[in-house]
Amino acid sequence: MADLPDWMYPPSPGGWTADDLDLLPAEAPRHIELIDGALVFMMSPQRSFHARVMGNLLYHLASQAPVGVSVELEMTIKLGKRNRPEPDLVAVTAPYDASRTYYLPSEVVLAVEIVSEESAERDRDTKPRKYAEAGIPHFWRVEEDNGAPVVHVFELDVTTGTYVPTAIERAVLRLKVPYPLEIDLSLLTR
Repeated sequence: MADLPDWMYPPSPGGWTADDLDLLPAEAPRHIELIDGALVFMMSPQRSFHARVMGNLLYHLASQAPVGVSVELEMTIKLGKRNRPEPDLVAVTAPYDASRTYYLPSEVVLAVEIVSEESAERDRDTKPRKYAEAGIPHFWRVEEDNGAPVVHVFELDVTTGTYVPTAIERAVLRLKVPYPLEIDLSLLTR
């Protein structure tokens, strides 16, 4: 077995921190997130469903976003010292900063995860739970059903600090929050 590169070892005895992600060398994989102090690498080949839904959803979310809200692909959210997950899409209220590498929960109005086989447990349980605990008001989980997208919509219940389901859409997604939008879901895989 080959030796691991030095950068794969935590820089301190306490393990990895959210700030350590910005110190990784260029040879590190592009998509790394931090969950409970552990590095998670997204190494599996991306499936066409995931790529198409992510790109088309970005277009629809961004084109309907109000002034002051922007949408980005695969930006991490610094949830605390030992958690910096990377949702597939985020809608944020932060001003543009070309050198930015993460957002804070207070800047995120929506986090979206498109479920992949290798990340299903994180996308369905771990990450939404952490997003809710951090106070992110809206979360969508996109599942695949016979090649078509199904969008599960959740809103934060501030009393319990957990997400509650508000919709499961298979045809047209019409919402008033986090901002008014309408998306024909059949367009997400074209």
